[in-house]
Amino acid sequence: MIGTYFLFFFLLGFLNTFLPELDLEKYQQTELFNLMDESPLAFILMAVIIAPLLEESMFRTLIKPSFTEIHIFICAVLAFIGLGFIPQEGHSLLKYGLVILSAIIIFLFLQSLKPSRFLRIFRIILYRNYRLIWLLTAALFGLVHIWNYVEGWQFDLILFLLIFPRIIAGYFFGKIKVENGNLIWPITMHAMNNGIVVFFLLPKLLQ
Repeated sequence: MIGTYFLFFFLLGFLNTFLPELDLEKYQQTELFNLMDESPLAFILMAVIIAPLLEESMFRTLIKPSFTEIHIFICAVLAFIGLGFIPQEGHSLLKYGLVILSAIIIFLFLQSLKPSRFLRIFRIILYRNYRLIWLLTAALFGLVHIWNYVEGWQFDLILFLLIFPRIIAGYFFGKIKVENGNLIWPITMHAMNNGIVVFFLLPKLLQ
């Protein structure tokens, strides 16, 4: 995974040097940079804690899932949808705190229910097709990160190059879930991955 990051930055530098007409500057992660400038603490919490928890709960829970992990998936999807209804100008920590609290309440309710026949069959299907789910969620994990660079939906070669490391990361996050059978491992690996990026951004964050 780290090797693909080096390849990514090398290729991006090559394109920026020899093909300046591609205009890579229009793909800047403006929203993340704004958050980093406005509230460094919120940016760190978002990158190292909130994003790994929310994203792994959405993309890795259906790989060989337990009933608890299926419930976590449902709550993560509802939390992601809920974020879309909260005004952008709301304080980041308050916004995510409210959504996570709501998700925890829904999760506790789902855990109190006896798994239905449909849920049992759904879990068996997911188990039998875990390799397909693994690869599909890795690709989706990369695709959703397109919105880090552009608004709305568009796709081109540059965007593919930008999200390719995320697809590879999604593959390895899925791999560690398959091999260890517990969601805590991909969450930890994701947090470490983002933490490395935050570490290199510390000089800017501490200005």
